[in-house]
Amino acid sequence: MPEFIDDATFGDYFREFEHTAWRLETRRAYASDVGGERYAQFLRSQELGLAPSAWTANIEEQVAQGKRIERVRVVDEPPTDGQRFLLASAVNNIAAGEDIRHLWRADADKLSLPAEDFWLFDSRRALLLHFDEADEYLGAELIEDPKHIVHYCQLRDAAWHYALRREEFVDQVRSRV
Repeated sequence: MPEFIDDATFGDYFREFEHTAWRLETRRAYASDVGGERYAQFLRSQELGLAPSAWTANIEEQVAQGKRIERVRVVDEPPTDGQRFLLASAVNNIAAGEDIRHLWRADADKLSLPAEDFWLFDSRRALLLHFDEADEYLGAELIEDPKHIVHYCQLRDAAWHYALRREEFVDQVRSRV
């Protein structure tokens, strides 16, 4: 069983990084999203407006300091409801200054990207996120071993190179329906 960080310190990583925070998201859904009101709203109308939050306020603050927050989301074809929700809600984070890109799962498989979610901070430390079979978040494992960090950097570079900006990806989703 991995040793998880104290969840009370999770947010500190997103305020204390110096240059970059980067995430790979590979799950088909997240229980924390599926149980929320915005997810229900999305399923009813397929539309989501901007919704300021503590997360977006922190993005704005970090970006104003010259830091970058980026992520690549792996998406199935066709996208699951959970992935379509994330695609729609990405406008919120993008408006705050986060750069979110998307990669088809088939392309992620060609790149041998692992089926795991992680945050990489300043190419020095990572938080490997653990989930159960029902997509419930279990905890985050701090990774600082240089060998593992180099591997995460290689995964980041490969995913980022092939991932598409939201607008281009949305166009692809629409053209494949």
